[in-house]
Amino acid sequence: MGDKRDLKYNQSGYVDPTAYEAISNVIKEEKELDKRVRDLISVLRSIIDWAGFELIGRIKIRDKKTRKEFR
Repeated sequence: MGDKRDLKYNQSGYVDPTAYEAISNVIKEEKELDKRVRDLISVLRSIIDWAGFELIGRIKIRDKKTRKEFR
């Protein structure tokens, strides 16, 4: 039977390709969103520096689609 930590297998140890594909898609979307946030923060910091200012506080943003907040 499969490894319980491997997402390809269900709790009973059998291969579950449907669940694996769904979970993989969610993980991929979360990684893409995190990358977009990192890129956005980097651009904002560059703009602030270019304008001759310093960032002295946290940047807090929320994704309009998922409503997930980032700090």
